[in-house]
Amino acid sequence: MPGTSPEAPNALGVLASLLEARTGQQLAANRSWRIDTALRPLLAAENLPDLDALVWRLVETNGQRLAERVIDALLNQETSFFRDAGVVENAARAVETAVAERGSARARIWSAGCSTGQEPLSLAMHFAEAGGPMPELIATDVSNAALERARAGRYSQFEIQRGLPVRRMMRWFDSVGGDWVARPELVRAVTFRRHNLVDEAPPAGKFDAVLCRNVLFYLAAPRRAQVLEKLAAALTPGGLLVLGAGETVIGQTERFRPSQRFRGLYERVPDDAPPRDCLRLAV
Repeated sequence: MPGTSPEAPNALGVLASLLEARTGQQLAANRSWRIDTALRPLLAAENLPDLDALVWRLVETNGQRLAERVIDALLNQETSFFRDAGVVENAARAVETAVAERGSARARIWSAGCSTGQEPLSLAMHFAEAGGPMPELIATDVSNAALERARAGRYSQFEIQRGLPVRRMMRWFDSVGGDWVARPELVRAVTFRRHNLVDEAPPAGKFDAVLCRNVLFYLAAPRRAQVLEKLAAALTPGGLLVLGAGETVIGQTERFRPSQRFRGLYERVPDDAPPRDCLRLAV
């Protein structure tokens, strides 16, 4: 691999292990090239020649801040506004329907693994434009760097054009120095917090919906099951779970089932629901 020493494969293993220990995310062996690519800017900033030197710096200094920068660089922060052809708006409409039927005054929604904030800000735009009550929107991520960007609400021209039509862009963002900055009332609608899905308890209180998209994909099966258990505990009975297009709860947990009312979503199984074996016998 260009620019690395003969010991670099060991360094790759150390860095992949650091990512998994801190976030639960695994990096497949055939994607180890991502480590070298993602960390090149950090190597340059720290004036380090290769990944071995970075690992030695981490070991010698026990550098927590440097380790956090490594993790931030390795995390896949791919996201966009209103990502995946209407998923956000469909989920928001499902929440509106469910909450109205329960007679609740205000919905609570958790965007878990929110990255740089496009998903929760998309939700805020939808609810503001719908004209009903703005739900309590909690957005969390393990990356402090991503959360700083989310709280600033500042996006490049490329980022703002991904998923946002011109009408929404002009209504909710202002052009500042070549970037686009979300208006204060939009950012204020979301509470951004640092949170580790693997190691920490969910935010306090029950939620009507949790969006956790393209996070479980990177977790090993045991940790995936643990996270699904936490998400179930965070939801009201019948609460909705939104996963990424390539993710499913089927075969991974008994706490969720595909929603029969809201296509593509999952709902939390009530605590008093009979086991699936009983359901099959009753049919």
